[in-house]
Amino acid sequence: MIPKQVTYRDRLQPWCIIRHLPNCQRLTVARFSRRPDAESYLNALRRLMPAVPHTIVFVNAVCVLDENSVPIPMQLAIEV
Repeated sequence: MIPKQVTYRDRLQPWCIIRHLPNCQRLTVARFSRRPDAESYLNALRRLMPAVPHTIVFVNAVCVLDENSVPIPMQLAIEV
């Protein structure tokens, strides 16, 4: 998976639901600005697709070290 630049939209919606794929890959299913919204969506996904693993993740960018460096996305996995 190729890392991408963190966009303004991504910063507005830091709560993500990701689906775990083979070979340590992941797919962002949905993004939310509030954690309770992400939890509700995750509960609906678990009812509809109980065999597919999903996780809520908070994605935030680390501060830039200098003007030439790129922010490194930090992720915090939260099991519900």
